[in-house]
Amino acid sequence: MNLKTALAALAATALPLGALAQTAEPALDSGDTAFVAACAMIVMLMMLPGLGLFYAGMARSKNVLSVMTHILATIALVCVLWILFGYSLTFAPSSWMAVIGGTGKMFLSGITQDSLVGTIPEYLYVLFMMMFAAITPPLIVGAFAERMKFSAVLIFMAVWLTINYVPMAHMAWGGGWVFGLAVQDFAGGNVVHLNAGMAALVCALVVGPRQGYGTAMMAPHNMTMTYTGGAMLWVGWLAFCGGCALAANGFATLVMLNTALGGAGGALGWMATEWVHRKRPSTFGLLSGCIAGLVAITPACGFVGPAGAIAVGFLTAPVCLYAVESVKRRFGYDDSFDVFGVHGVGAAVGGILTVIFAAPALGGLGYPEGRTMLSQMVPQVLIMGFSIGVSLVTTWIALKVADALVGLRVDPEVEFDGLDTGEHGEVGYRLGDGVYAGAPSQPVEHAPAAARPAVAPAGQPG
Repeated sequence: MNLKTALAALAATALPLGALAQTAEPALDSGDTAFVAACAMIVMLMMLPGLGLFYAGMARSKNVLSVMTHILATIALVCVLWILFGYSLTFAPSSWMAVIGGTGKMFLSGITQDSLVGTIPEYLYVLFMMMFAAITPPLIVGAFAERMKFSAVLIFMAVWLTINYVPMAHMAWGGGWVFGLAVQDFAGGNVVHLNAGMAALVCALVVGPRQGYGTAMMAPHNMTMTYTGGAMLWVGWLAFCGGCALAANGFATLVMLNTALGGAGGALGWMATEWVHRKRPSTFGLLSGCIAGLVAITPACGFVGPAGAIAVGFLTAPVCLYAVESVKRRFGYDDSFDVFGVHGVGAAVGGILTVIFAAPALGGLGYPEGRTMLSQMVPQVLIMGFSIGVSLVTTWIALKVADALVGLRVDPEVEFDGLDTGEHGEVGYRLGDGVYAGAPSQPVEHAPAAARPAVAPAGQPG
């Protein structure tokens, strides 16, 4: 696979629909169609139940269903909004093509069973890109878990998708100005992970810490659940990145191999660092390192070789570990499930390492014509900075809209009792005789106010 072929495959994932119409008439390829369809279904499993189990296991037992519900509802909401206007504003031609698409494909207007994008049906392209749109906002749930109103979550997600994800995706993949810079970001390091990671940091700061943060025990309540979800994420990531080739060919298999190796390198990198630092490795550390490596390899998987993929994951994981254990503690923000530390930091480090390990001397596929490692690094860093800035501003706006309409935090009593009962009227675990896990020796109904210990005002540590 030479560089010209690799770059052509990358371009196919982001080619504006208007440009596709000007190329030679494509023909449907059943093999490509079957491959991308399988990838789309596996990414759906990556979200549900993968991400749901991964995050829910990290919550306390009284909030396990709340976390799952936030993720499920967000995915459902985004899927509908993607069909209503998201796909059109991302990929349809417009007079504002540099920053946003047009309205010509709202409600999928004009798309038929015979419409093609490259060699696959356009309906399938809509579905595959919908999976990208649907998995990005739920990542942010891990930042404000266990304390944000369900109604506020839905409003925030709808606004964030509209003012953040859709224009960012258009600029990077739909023919916008970022696409024209030939940044080396194969599968969404900026649009998905850096974007969601920075949004998570803003959410953690604006919403405030959980009651008792820093003093009460907030360890994951079910590591078996988190392990299962994390394993499904690793499997799904191969489809997430591999499907971006939009073709069943050798390049797609290289991308999938690189993705698997990035996760492996990240798991070993975190494990080794933790082993030296804490004198013993942990299951949670292996899972966290695997996800960090997968985040880092997302931009790199179409530009590096297999050895480079291992290096990208292995080198990124210790940086994420430092962000999770040292930076977070130093600044005191409560990013519940370390979305910023893993996704935000991992994407930034991975974006830089992409350019380094894309060098042919290191087994990579090289750079766009006329560029060197140094000249490629300039737009790489600038666009990552642009993505960070956009995410910070748009996330703050989306939070303020939700806060103005319904408020962000649940009541202190609801937060103490658990969002499962307070927000949804359900429990994740029954222990018999109406007792549920998460409220000490209390029946399903809320404990009387007199029986509760004093709790701090919303947004302040207990």
